[in-house]
Amino acid sequence: MPGTNLTREEARQRAKLLSVDSYEIDLDLSGAQEGGTYPSVTTVRFRSAEAGAETFIDLVAPAVHEVVLNGTSLDAAAVFRDSRITLSGLLAGDNELKVVADCAYTNTGEGLHRFVDPVDQQAYLYTQFEVPDARRVFASFEQPDLKATFRFTVKAPEGWTVISNSPTPAPAEVEDNVWRFAPTPRISTYVTALIVGPYHSVHSTYERGDGQSVPLGIYCRPSLAEFLDADAIFDVTRQGFDWFQEKFAYDYPFAKYDQLFVPEFNAGAMENAGAVTIRDQYVFRSKVTDAAYEGRAETILHELAHMWFGDLVTMEWWDDLWLNESFATYTSIACQAYAEGTKWPQAWTTFANSMKTWAYRQDQLPSTHPIMADIRDLDDVLVNFDGITYAKGASVLKQLVAYVGMDAFFQGVQAYFKAHAFGNTRLSDLLDALEKTSGRDLAAWSKAWLETAGINVLRPRIETDANGVITAFAVAQEAPALPAGAQGEPTLRPHRIAIGLYDLDGGKLVRTDRIELDVDGALTEVPELVGRTRPAVVLLNDDDLSYAKVRLDEESLAAVTAHLGDFTESLPRALCWASAWDMTRDGELATRDYLSLVLSGIGKESDIGVVQSLHRQVKLAIDLYADPAWREQGLAAWTEAALEHLRGAEPGSDHQLAWARAFAATARTEGQLTYLKALLDGAAEVEGLVVDTELRWAFLERLAATGVLDEPEIAAELERDRTAAGERHAATARAARPTAEAKAAAWASVVESADLPNAVQEAVIGGFVQTDQRELLAPYTGKYFEMVKGIWESRSHEIAQQIAIGLYPSLQVSEATLAATDAWLAAAEPNAALRRLVSESRAGIERALKAQAADAAAAAAAAGAAGA
Repeated sequence: MPGTNLTREEARQRAKLLSVDSYEIDLDLSGAQEGGTYPSVTTVRFRSAEAGAETFIDLVAPAVHEVVLNGTSLDAAAVFRDSRITLSGLLAGDNELKVVADCAYTNTGEGLHRFVDPVDQQAYLYTQFEVPDARRVFASFEQPDLKATFRFTVKAPEGWTVISNSPTPAPAEVEDNVWRFAPTPRISTYVTALIVGPYHSVHSTYERGDGQSVPLGIYCRPSLAEFLDADAIFDVTRQGFDWFQEKFAYDYPFAKYDQLFVPEFNAGAMENAGAVTIRDQYVFRSKVTDAAYEGRAETILHELAHMWFGDLVTMEWWDDLWLNESFATYTSIACQAYAEGTKWPQAWTTFANSMKTWAYRQDQLPSTHPIMADIRDLDDVLVNFDGITYAKGASVLKQLVAYVGMDAFFQGVQAYFKAHAFGNTRLSDLLDALEKTSGRDLAAWSKAWLETAGINVLRPRIETDANGVITAFAVAQEAPALPAGAQGEPTLRPHRIAIGLYDLDGGKLVRTDRIELDVDGALTEVPELVGRTRPAVVLLNDDDLSYAKVRLDEESLAAVTAHLGDFTESLPRALCWASAWDMTRDGELATRDYLSLVLSGIGKESDIGVVQSLHRQVKLAIDLYADPAWREQGLAAWTEAALEHLRGAEPGSDHQLAWARAFAATARTEGQLTYLKALLDGAAEVEGLVVDTELRWAFLERLAATGVLDEPEIAAELERDRTAAGERHAATARAARPTAEAKAAAWASVVESADLPNAVQEAVIGGFVQTDQRELLAPYTGKYFEMVKGIWESRSHEIAQQIAIGLYPSLQVSEATLAATDAWLAAAEPNAALRRLVSESRAGIERALKAQAADAAAAAAAAGAAGA
């Protein structure tokens, strides 16, 4: 039986047989405040290529009451099974199907999610349909290439608002609380949407000089309205409209553009056509750094880009999910970097510092796969929203733009949109357009970059004479073996890169020259650099044009180690920081040496996003990659440094806030914890540091995890912040407490009960896993392997994935954990998706063991050298 899966071959056969004209969907959500189920009536008009053929329509529902095909009632009990309704005896040409069902509200962030705000006790609904969850709300042919028009009619409680893809009816048009929407253009099922509830809204328009006017709306719950900075969000949105419409040469394709900040959202946002849903953590209740505003802007622009690439023109099947997401990521960051008046011209620094490191990590896991992945079924795609699909794909698009030229790239994109508007495409359609505008043959490029897995390493090969003049220069390319279990072969690829030459000038590392070239094969000679005086630093892949791990030669490494914080520009600093982090993860740089490098340079780092990434990476390195015998010493040094930087930072600055959070994350001694508690209580102050709601919770969660505070203080803080966010923080703090009873209660709430909403479950898991509590968590290794397969088979995908990843014993870095994982993989026979997730977690243990050994070896070598 298919369960809730759908294979690519089934989808292809159905697309050959059917074309879908329209859906009329009638939902009665008048009982949403109470929850449970709701009536769903779907009428679908479609055409069949064959008379007498059989197919199926998708539906996940507690009950189906009526199925009428071409005027004939079918036995619902006989034709509805698993997630499908069988349709036999189709007419050649036009067919009409009516399905009457009861569908269910969810608390998992899939289908029609229902949330009750503790502030006003009102229910708030929103849909999330990607990948296959429109079928949880209405009967649908759930695959992206069966596009249709959609007309929604919704009965809602008195006083509520209903938002969908089409413009919201005016109040005068709403009779008896029934909202009737105009049909949409032809779109895929997964980008349809409904958002229903007593939402707060702010409205504006996007105006262009030629008369174009697009209504804009921003929505959130009333309890967040005081924090909604609508003007800033509208500013970013208008900037995106200007830049994308210029670059795409295609007007925004929908009637209006709403952005809805919704609760308990699993992802960052979702590109529903004209009705984008965004996690409401992006409505900032407390002070955040500029990195958070930059991240929110990238999300806003990413979803706006999808209106063209994804919604207007849509992938035929999920094989090209990567192109959908990579294009939106690349163009959103390009917009931030290049648009007139941008606040974030350093966006490519952020990309190098965050997205690229995600890609490099993902590409070194046993589950690594070509960018153009082989998506056999829905189970495959559900675990493929990963660092390759988003970050490596966007990195390779950036490489492609460098390869063909930006003007030719966007000219090809323009032709692509015009040719395929409101249709479906494959990768080949885009590459064909780019070949025509660029004159480049992209077949070999595509094969090397999109159809192979793994990552290359680039190293400079430099020879100089006695006077320091370069006599030979080449770029060596390596293709390391793929991780054990990964499919494919190591591949050398063509790279378009820049080489940056940097020298010290007044104590600063300044770029004195830059050359751009194509690197291909194992060794590429660079004659342009012969005869020059060797600079202090030679940086391969300067400007981050390509996707590769970069290593420095010995002299450059020495200069960077001494002066990493002295680069005048943020991007080369970020590239060197990323290289050092990558070397640490690979066991090429000892964790203690990475800590020393960060401590020597972070005080000069002006980019707040880089600073915050370094905070996370240092903590992770010491917790997982340091020799356990030295770990506490490393943590002590890091915590003292964090406190020193907190006290020395400019009052009220982003750096001060970031250091406050870094200190709170790792405070450990009695004196440090006493000081942290004093900051929470107001008994101690740091000039300029406002200990606001979110920072209070950060302090309290650490104090709870270390046993300084307990339930009375958690309950009191929740009373101060009786909101959904406060409830999540309290759940984290309770699960973080260092007692066997607290751990047992947290585990039971996640594993033994299925009642927690997605966001609360995530919060509990986050509190349960504490790096200072390895011994307390050790008994849960066996329990994890006892429960994870049953959880996977009984819970929804989002809920099961949270548990499978979040509760894996990642802190138990030992050969015993590897052995337990291997035994489970051999005996449990998990499906491919669960096997992938557990294997990825296992790879983290393997990497940590290697790095810990390297750190211990470095210490031993240093001790030997000192004693010699």
